[in-house]
Formats: sequence, C-alpha cells, structure tokens
Amino acid sequence: MGANATAFFGLPLAANVGALDRTFAGDDANPRHFRKSPYKTARQAGISGDHTGKVHRRICQRKNMKILSLESSCDDSSLAFLDTERRIFPFEKNHSQALLHREYGGVFPNLAAREHGRVFPELIAAWESCACGPPDRIAVTRGPGLPGCLAVGLGVAQSLARRHGCDLLGVNHLRAHALSPFLPLWQQNVPIEPLLPHLGLLVSGGNTLLFIVGEDFQFQLLARTLDDAAGEALDKGARMLGLPYPGGVEIERLAANGDPAAFAFPRAFRGRDLKFSFSGLKTSLLYRLKKMSSAEIDERRANLCASYQEAVCDALLDKVDYAIRNFFCRSLGLSGGVSQNGRLRKKITQIAAAAELSLLLAPEKYCGDNASMVAFAAAVDPMVIAAPVAFDPNLKIYE
Repeated sequence: MGANATAFFGLPLAANVGALDRTFAGDDANPRHFRKSPYKTARQAGISGDHTGKVHRRICQRKNMKILSLESSCDDSSLAFLDTERRIFPFEKNHSQALLHREYGGVFPNLAAREHGRVFPELIAAWESCACGPPDRIAVTRGPGLPGCLAVGLGVAQSLARRHGCDLLGVNHLRAHALSPFLPLWQQNVPIEPLLPHLGLLVSGGNTLLFIVGEDFQFQLLARTLDDAAGEALDKGARMLGLPYPGGVEIERLAANGDPAAFAFPRAFRGRDLKFSFSGLKTSLLYRLKKMSSAEIDERRANLCASYQEAVCDALLDKVDYAIRNFFCRSLGLSGGVSQNGRLRKKITQIAAAAELSLLLAPEKYCGDNASMVAFAAAVDPMVIAAPVAFDPNLKIYE
C-alpha cells in the first residue's frame, strides 16, 4: 500500500504480504472423479477436504448486524455495507482495473496491488459520507487470490476493525461466489432449505468448479479444471483473435453476430468424467488460425468467436448435465465472473427447465468480484473464520 493509504489508516499493513508476482491460484492437482450411478440417486458425492468448526444444519443468518466488507482478491477493489436486519445494502461501490491492465493483456499483479492501496481510502471515504452508521463486523476476503492483493485487503480490514473496535471476519472468496445465487432469495426472506441439495457451477477467470451444497451445508466438490479455467480460456482465445482484454466480453460481443456452428472446436471428455479441460480447445483455435490468412480471420472473426464461445459453454454444461443425472439435487446455480455471459445463461436455463430444477442465477452485478457477496457470506456461511491473521492464496472452496 502506498504511503498515503498507510497514513490514512494510521496502522501498518499485515506483515505476511507474500510475493506480489504470483499468479491467481487454481485448485490442487489430482481432482476427484466419480463413476456413473443411477439417475438422481440420493448417494452423496465424495466430500473433498476436512470441514472444521461447527456446521449449521441449514443456511442461516447469525444475529442482526451491520457488516462492512472488502474484496481485493484480484483486480477489483470493492466495498459494501450490509444491514442484515433490513437485508439491504445501503452502500455498494466497486472499482474495476480492467482498463488499467488492458495494455498487458491480463492482470499485472504488482500494479493490481498498488491500485488497491490507492483506491480503498477513496472507497472508505465514500462510505463514510453516506452516513450508514458504524459497522458491527468487518469482513474481508482471505483467499484465494493474488497474494499482494489479498495482503492489501487484509491490512485495510485489520485497520478498520481496530478503528471501529469490532470483530474481523475472514471470508472464502470461492464460497462467497458459490453462495451469491442465494442472495436475492435471502433479501426477499424466501426459505432456502427446500432448494437443497444445490448443484452449483462457479465459472470465473481463475476457477472452474462444479459442486454440491448439501442440506448440512457441507460443500462437496465434484469437478474442477485440469488446466486453464473457462475465463482464462476465453481471454487467451481472444488474445489469439487479436481482441483486447478482458477477452471474454469481446468474444461475447462479436459472437452475437456469428454462427456457433461455423467451426468444429473440440469439447474435452464429453459425456463422461467429471473434469474440465480447455487446453485442447485453445490449441485447436491456434492451429485453425495458422491455416487462415489475416483477411480471412478478419472476415470470419465473428464466426470464430461464436464457435469458440459455444465450445466453452458446451464443455461446462456437459458436466452440469452429467451431474444432474448422477447426483440428487433440487436446484441448479450459476455464479462467477463468466456467468455474466448471455449464451451460457441461456443454455443453462434450458438445462434446468429440462431437468425440472429451480435455477438460481447470481445477479449480474454480483457475478464479478464484489464486496456484497463477501458481506452476505459473512452473514450466513458457517465456515467464516473469526479474526484471520493471514491470507491464503491457494484456499479451496471446502476450507
């Protein structure tokens, strides 16, 4: 954090900053897979990881409180204030660094961390000017993410907790994404228990995860990517197509005028195996472009984008369909930054309708990295950590 930001809070950053140049961490190797079982059996998926602490029997809110939350896992600085009694957000403000990183073709970690340090004092000043009242809790993303960015967020949160004399809560960024589809229902005081078990698909720039949220609120990981996440595949594909960062948005924009069947791109492990892979898809695009002239690429760029996007969506939803047929669930959810993609939303809506499942889509404003979902998770997730003293760049969804 810059000197001005440090002076603003009057307290030093956390000591365990870590290296600022590490990439956004994916999940560990050797993912757990499952063999086919009878349709919609009540058999539970294998639970990945240890679940420590008291686990609530349902998604529940603790006591009424006001939560000031911070999100800084990657390149979005975000601050939100949640009043759990009224179930509203009197204050929500995000600062995107997308344009700042465009010239690099992706997130530049050191720059992202410095920008968080510059922006958070401005966000806090804006919150203080809205006269929301003092917080009862401070919540902050504790991982996964870029180490330098997480360090800035944790340092700011620790300073705020000391300034306001309130407790600090550490939130798992992935679980916050996973829970975000439930946020509108919670705000409307709609019971969530009838929707459990819940099958969720989390698709972002750094993670591609398929999981079940059980009636006992344990997260059961079904599938993860073996290589790049879906968002990374879209961004790298866009770079090959000569499109600016963030590439997923540009691919979707051009795909709207293209034919998704114009090019036959591969879908890995189709119809079998609960695992994702996008390396073959990227390689296929690369070889296709090498066979085309610059003029032909320009002429057929919309079709290339539409076909490439379709392959990404099919690879994701093939596993969703597989899980629906093999694991018992009452609802289907979609979250994460890539879940804003209109084609993905349309196709998952069709799958949910065919399976007669309730579909929960994270609101578009809560799909990207945002502090509102962090505040919501702090209010309802039994796996929230009290008084975190360190961040974890490699945190898993079940931790």
